Amino acid sequence: MSGGENISIPLSWKNAPEGTKSFVVAMIDRHQIANNWVHWLVIDIPSSVGSIPEGASGSAQMPEGAKELTGTYGSVGYGGPKPPPGSGPHDYETTIYALNVESIALVGEVTASQLERVLEGKVVGSAKIVGKVER
Repeated sequence: MSGGENISIPLSWKNAPEGTKSFVVAMIDRHQIANNWVHWLVIDIPSSVGSIPEGASGSAQMPEGAKELTGTYGSVGYGGPKPPPGSGPHDYETTIYALNVESIALVGEVTASQLERVLEGKVVGSAKIVGKVER
């Protein structure tokens, strides 16, 4: 994948914990300047799903039933990494949460702290990858 195209990253997962009823995908910039900037948030991904293809955000390629929410950019769907020039490397954490519920109550623009509060007590497992980006 080349930079600057703002297409969502491909993700795949397997071996979900017992009791998984849905998944959530969250991509958050954890750099101090970014202040937990939400780049992508997908909720209510059915437990039968094990991947999201590259470029799926905002298209019919998103898993049926999954809902993309509004990130910190103010638009629905994926907003790729774009750290401020000179701010150093930013850690972009992409986490897949396995939940013990089929749906969570989130709508509109969601902050990282709102997501954490709603997930409390519902996560049965998670996996995380971190990409570093600097301009």
